Amino acid sequence: MIQAQNLAEAFRALYGMDGRVYRAPGRINLIGEHTDYNVGFVMPAAIDLYTWVAIAPRSDRIIRICSRNFSETVEFTLDKLYNSPRSHWSDYPRAVAAVLEQNGYKLSGANLLVQSDLPIGSGLSSSAALEVAAAYALLDISGQSIDRVKLALLCQRAENDFVGMRCGVMDQFIACCGRAGVALMLDCRSLDYALLPLPDDVKLVVCNTMIKHELAASEYNARRAECDEAVRILAKTRPDIRALRDVTEDELERRSASLPETVYKRARHVISENARVVKARAALERSDLETLGVLMEASHTSLRCDYEVSCRELDLMVELARQVDGAYGCRMTGGGFGGCTVNLVQAGKAAFFIQEVAARYENEVGVAPEIYPCSPAEGAARII
Repeated sequence: MIQAQNLAEAFRALYGMDGRVYRAPGRINLIGEHTDYNVGFVMPAAIDLYTWVAIAPRSDRIIRICSRNFSETVEFTLDKLYNSPRSHWSDYPRAVAAVLEQNGYKLSGANLLVQSDLPIGSGLSSSAALEVAAAYALLDISGQSIDRVKLALLCQRAENDFVGMRCGVMDQFIACCGRAGVALMLDCRSLDYALLPLPDDVKLVVCNTMIKHELAASEYNARRAECDEAVRILAKTRPDIRALRDVTEDELERRSASLPETVYKRARHVISENARVVKARAALERSDLETLGVLMEASHTSLRCDYEVSCRELDLMVELARQVDGAYGCRMTGGGFGGCTVNLVQAGKAAFFIQEVAARYENEVGVAPEIYPCSPAEGAARII
């Protein structure tokens, strides 16, 4: 775990000045995968793994960012912001700076030092954590205040319009608005949300397959296009349909013949997943963790079979978790094609669960997974 004071000292050594320290969390999603960009329902929790930013203002309009994770430094001017991604970590802070400036938030130049204890590219939303941490820090040192929900929407716009990833708002929203000890059920259309406390006797355990398939970004955008196609076809006879959340499971089945098979399968995942999130909220509110676990595993099956965003390693990690005593439920979390699973585990058996899953996965795949016991955490904040 990165310590704020250590980052502050590293910043002072690098830039010869004192800086403030901010952080924004990563996230898991208990259930509700690939529903946010369909303005459906999701159930994320911020986790106590973070992207950290140490920062101090400059007298000019230059942004200089050093990444400790990548051992790279990037510099650009706020007076000439880019508009094309480079498939580089610096796309994210560049993009949020551009969007903030475009929306009337006058920023100061700044020196930044960035470090993350989130595994990058693992499906725990390290990109949104970087966006939110950088944006929050830049705004604060510039004397600009902003509503957290608006900040989440602007960070989402940065990723959509500048980075080129057509993501929904879930990742940025939970990085801004996460709360310790709870998951959120978020309505991605209205942005209304409910706080859902997690019982003290359960632990969130994240299992990293250590696999990153290059398909993820292109296939993510392809899935969104297929969902849009389903809406276009279904709205021909029901013009009030604006998103897949406006369609029930029964209606989809009645109209399945009008959809190409692949488009139908994508729609079936999203529509059934929205229904699972609603049921999961009810289960969590009555502390029915067995039912929540069944819903999580049904979600993974749907992601594997209908949405086709899983992979052999994710499926194996889920199957291994199911075999270990103490696990209520498990599923992939994030965009897919590698990355992590999220597991809901009895707190008293979490250590045994971690040991067993790690050993069995390494025996099967030949790669040692990274496994992180996590706690629900607060959203973006200034630490020093």
